[in-house]
Amino acid sequence: MSVPKMGFWGANTATVDWCETNYEHLHYVCELFNSASSLAMVFAGVLGIALHRRVLELRLLLAFAMVSVVGLGSIAFHATLLFQHQMLDELPMLYLALLMVYILVENRPERRFGIGFPLALFAYAVLSTYLSAFTRGRLQFFLFQASFATLEFFALARVYLIHRRSHDVMARRIFQLGIGAYALAIVLWLSDIQFCSTLNETLPSYGIPNPQFHAWWHFFVSCGFYALLIVIAHDRLKTLGQTPQLRFAAGVIPLVRGSSHREA
Repeated sequence: MSVPKMGFWGANTATVDWCETNYEHLHYVCELFNSASSLAMVFAGVLGIALHRRVLELRLLLAFAMVSVVGLGSIAFHATLLFQHQMLDELPMLYLALLMVYILVENRPERRFGIGFPLALFAYAVLSTYLSAFTRGRLQFFLFQASFATLEFFALARVYLIHRRSHDVMARRIFQLGIGAYALAIVLWLSDIQFCSTLNETLPSYGIPNPQFHAWWHFFVSCGFYALLIVIAHDRLKTLGQTPQLRFAAGVIPLVRGSSHREA
């Protein structure tokens, strides 16, 4: 077994080390491909804000902003594999998922559940933050993934319900593109974990480089989440009594157009 290469940031303190050889390309960046690919999330969030700042409510613009925050935290995490930077990646993911749950549940023109619902989400955030930040090893990895996945799949189920009741052909197409990219991202994420020895040892022994599935996860999950946010935004504008229109900028980037009226 080869001795792990020591780089600028010293010994890894994160509770997970992804399937990319550490410090293989740069002395100052632990996982180059995983760090660089995280820019896709930053770009997706910035793009969503830039294209919809005069169209969407504050809550949806905050969701796009949080995507960029997650991307920045992911860069810090993969570049260093330090636990404190891992929290800059994982905790914003939790908070983004909680924001999405709020957006998808409080989806009427008027608030339905009063102050109790956001307080319950806040309590969940506090508990999940504690479990993620103050545990270590496999337990920390499991607790974070369980907390995040619960929110993630609940939100995806709610978006699917939006898709089911929509009669807009473009909205249904964008949903299919978004959920397809998201599903592919999850498959790549799981494959990177389950088949790491094959990807990072067996394939290179035959002259085939590691395909860097975790880096591709960053790209496809960014595309998928952006598209699904567009579907949510389109449905939200209709709920507010507007007549939104979906189209593709430059033929590839979905966006929604409607009234410039915004609410918090």
